[in-house]
Amino acid sequence: MATVSSNSNADSIRQYAIDKYVSPARHRRDKTFSINVGGVHKDLGLNNRIPAVCSALTSRKFVIENRLHLISKTGPPSGKSTTVTYTYEFVDGGEDRKTLDRHDAWNRLRGALKDVFAELGGGENYLRNERANFYGPGKDR
Repeated sequence: MATVSSNSNADSIRQYAIDKYVSPARHRRDKTFSINVGGVHKDLGLNNRIPAVCSALTSRKFVIENRLHLISKTGPPSGKSTTVTYTYEFVDGGEDRKTLDRHDAWNRLRGALKDVFAELGGGENYLRNERANFYGPGKDR
């Protein structure tokens, strides 16, 4: 049974998935493969860390670095259960790689103002202040 250090659960989970599922499937030249959340959770000897396993296995880091595309997820509607199984396909170039690059560019753009809003106390705080001062000081609505 493998163990996971508390300071890098996500990295350890991703590395275990690469070693046990991704690399062997790529070596066998499989087009698709599946990972069961409960199996990973059990093999790593985790306790009540199902959401962490689900997050690690669906993270952009895991998918992009391993050139994968998540094609299906089975399990309960909550998506956080030992019965959840993710099925991936390999994306090794061509049009699919361009699509992944386009999504990556969009996500970088989406986070461009993150630091600005953080300096202003967060997006909600910024909007609250803008609404409160919409008419300017001393003006009636």
